[in-house]
Amino acid sequence: MGILTNEAAVRLGAFAGMLALMAAWEALAPRRTLRVGRRRWSANLALTLFNTAILRFAVPLGTYGAAEFAAERGWGLFNVTNAPAALEFVAAILLMDLVVYLQHRLFHVVPLLWRFHKVHHADNDFDVTTGLRFHTVSMALSMGVKMTAAVLLGASPLAILVSETALNLTAMFNHANIRIPVAVDRVLRWFVVTPDMHRVHHSVESGEMNKNFGFNFPWWDRMLGTYRDQPAAGHQAETIGLHQHQADSNQGLIWILALPFRRR
Repeated sequence: MGILTNEAAVRLGAFAGMLALMAAWEALAPRRTLRVGRRRWSANLALTLFNTAILRFAVPLGTYGAAEFAAERGWGLFNVTNAPAALEFVAAILLMDLVVYLQHRLFHVVPLLWRFHKVHHADNDFDVTTGLRFHTVSMALSMGVKMTAAVLLGASPLAILVSETALNLTAMFNHANIRIPVAVDRVLRWFVVTPDMHRVHHSVESGEMNKNFGFNFPWWDRMLGTYRDQPAAGHQAETIGLHQHQADSNQGLIWILALPFRRR
């Protein structure tokens, strides 16, 4: 239990620090003028708190706990191989990120999964809090996928801690409304998903929305044919969100939670 408490403290500290850093960067050097603005923050952050409380209660083990459980019993691929620990550590992080990429693509393809994932895309602005805006059901399903992957891989708890923390931090970074010099972005996006790269994915245009699925690493999109360099309209003119929810500017917490259950 002490280890789980430390794991939660590490992730909470990293989360708070990254949120504060991205919020300050957005205020000092915004990439775009927001349509709705920061009044969305109350609902997006309330959803984050709600999800955290529900998942900690409903799935207390979590991905980190699942990795500990597997390690104690010798379950999973890496627990029965004799590969160097450093190699297994790197492989676990890469493979867990690939799982998240594939899961993300599946959420766009399967209609039932999309009903919950579209909560993320219905945000009519794109900033650091968009990276935290996921429906509770979507979060629970994602948790189940990652827990299963962690057990099957036999990923070390440390690798899972790094993977999960990085996923949370990069989600806030690559959704942030921050200005990065074009030349710097061009280099960065070979190693990490940048905001300009991921913003393409939040376009109302389906041909752009179904590109750039990566969260941590950009390589899966490049390797598997889902990479798009820039939005057709340009970053300043690109319309964010979903066509059917452009007029829904007052998206409160109840609106967000109820969205998947509304008639089309």
